[in-house]
Amino acid sequence: MSAYLIADIKVTDDGWIPEYAANVHKLVEKHGGRYLARSGNIDTLEGAESGSTLIAILEFPSKDAVTAFAEDPEYAPYGNARQAGSESWFRVIDDTDIAGTIPYLTAG
Repeated sequence: MSAYLIADIKVTDDGWIPEYAANVHKLVEKHGGRYLARSGNIDTLEGAESGSTLIAILEFPSKDAVTAFAEDPEYAPYGNARQAGSESWFRVIDDTDIAGTIPYLTAG
């Protein structure tokens, strides 16, 4: 079952970005992942503005693959640098479609 990593980032110090961009792509691929979108063109249609400066959506073959990527020792220095230079929210969802499983959301 595919899993999607949604990385929502508010950059506070962009010094980490060049090394991250140059090296993390190969680590994502190492764990079977691929980028679906990476953009700083963020429009808020509803809710409070979050101040995010970058959102990336990555697809992995499973939640285990996402975890393996996030816990890979090779990723640690890049993840630590990102965490030091940003406010980041990494969320993982699977490709489950809950439509039809709850009364108010019918299958379409």
